Amino acid sequence: MIETDASFLLPRDLPKRPADGRNESALLPHVLASVARTAGRPVAEVANDATRVAREFFAIGPSSPTR
Repeated sequence: MIETDASFLLPRDLPKRPADGRNESALLPHVLASVARTAGRPVAEVANDATRVAREFFAIGPSSPTR
């Protein structure tokens, strides 16, 4: 799974910091890109793996309806 660390702990390499200084879910694409770069893997591959793991962990099927 990929997640943000804490609401008060922004990624160090974030090019444009939010005015309020909050780390939030909107920054997950940046975190994903950093994880993929560090692992030397394509972003799409890491995203697919993270989605699969989250679905297994939370028992969410791929065809589950969204609310």
